Amino acid sequence: MSNAVELSKWKHLPHPPGFAATVSSSKSSSKSVTAATASYEELKAKRAWDLATSPAKSLPMQAFMLYMSGGGVQIFSMGIVFMLLSSPFKNLASINTAFAPFAPASSSPKSLSTLPLQKIAYLFCNLLTLALGLWKCRQMGLLPTGTGDWLAFESRGQPPETLLI
Repeated sequence: MSNAVELSKWKHLPHPPGFAATVSSSKSSSKSVTAATASYEELKAKRAWDLATSPAKSLPMQAFMLYMSGGGVQIFSMGIVFMLLSSPFKNLASINTAFAPFAPASSSPKSLSTLPLQKIAYLFCNLLTLALGLWKCRQMGLLPTGTGDWLAFESRGQPPETLLI
């Protein structure tokens, strides 16, 4: 008896916002399933683009860390440069694993041909990170870029004059 009283008490309340009281038919349910699948694939593609551009999004923070580490060769600056130079190689070695959750249902998740534009963008962003690390190595004097760095490999020629006695 108390249950019937409670139902009649709440029966005349309006529906909450966003509630649809229509009963769906089988045609509209199949349309909604395909629309939901398409929406899910679209969401996965957006998330793949987010992952592809994530190395580029961290470049300003890494550049600031390199600036704060100084120009000398110390253990702290060497650690940051090592991290900056090794992370692109680690990322590129696991590129298929990183993009596997975002692969479309119709293709193989670990294939190189799955999401090719996102993977190319990911490769390019990791190359930018590598270029930033190499630039810092050059600024610290760790890369042999001048002629004085190669003097050990140069040979001296014969002097042009000779001494006659």
